[in-house]
Amino acid sequence: MPAKVWIGIDIGGTKTAIVVSQRPPEVSERLEFATLPSRGPNRALDLIGKGIGAIRSRRGLPSSAIRGIGISCGGPLDRLRGIIHSPPNLATWVDVPVKAILERQFGVRCNVENDANAGAVAEHRYGAGHGFDNIVFLTMGTGLGAGIIVDGRLYHGTDDLAGEIGHVRLTRGGPVGHNKRGSAEGWASGGGMERVAMRAVEDARMHGRSTILTAHRGTLTARGVCAAAKRGDAVAMRIVRSTGERLGQVLAILVDILNPQRIVIGGLAMRTGEMILGPAREVMAREAIPASAGSCQVVPAALGERIGDVASLCVAMGL
Repeated sequence: MPAKVWIGIDIGGTKTAIVVSQRPPEVSERLEFATLPSRGPNRALDLIGKGIGAIRSRRGLPSSAIRGIGISCGGPLDRLRGIIHSPPNLATWVDVPVKAILERQFGVRCNVENDANAGAVAEHRYGAGHGFDNIVFLTMGTGLGAGIIVDGRLYHGTDDLAGEIGHVRLTRGGPVGHNKRGSAEGWASGGGMERVAMRAVEDARMHGRSTILTAHRGTLTARGVCAAAKRGDAVAMRIVRSTGERLGQVLAILVDILNPQRIVIGGLAMRTGEMILGPAREVMAREAIPASAGSCQVVPAALGERIGDVASLCVAMGL
């Protein structure tokens, strides 16, 4: 009799990963493919089905050996009905009933959850939030979202919309994020950094200032900006620092409202470390209520690049 397993699926705008585990957070098998959202959802859903089918064949797994399937995906989505509603990084995925599709295909319960919420549970259970009752997990990727753990439990809110910190407006003007100019997502996300960098490069060109980012006009990425900053490029260093400072404003808001013990940050801040986290902590300490700021540690996600895999397994287990 084959050992029973959990199957997690992490759907992102760049890649989709399918992972298998008997004892989460350990992963015994992993498949990955490019999501290619421009081609719509059907191709990716077909590859997910074929991937799970191939795993079952290799392991000799009947449906009864699969304890559950979990999908971690950016919102907006309906987690209860398992419908994906055109997230910014999956704009062509319009009202996709992924839960019903997979349950019909494999005869196994399938759970769906917002990736920030799933990441919060993963870090709380297995990562940097372990042992703390009140934490906030921030996804700092193309967008900016939060998963909130209060008194040891995931907080969804009335409409499953708790944690949309990216929608909060920081300034009247500025880069657009979460469909709002000057929003936290516009200033303090990978996508926001790219938009700020494009403007900075154009400004440097107009004023005759040198920057190695000029060669990448039109193809600037947050990773590219951070790499240039590490090489000492003055323009890139200013962009990265300003992103960290805006992140610090976001952290101060979260600290003042939620009074968490830890704020755990994934994505860009996890990869760049103190380049972004240092300025962020400085601003948080300056702007937040001193007692609350003093009780809160700001740390990178401990699960590293594994967080999407582990988060999807947490969803499979029912969080």
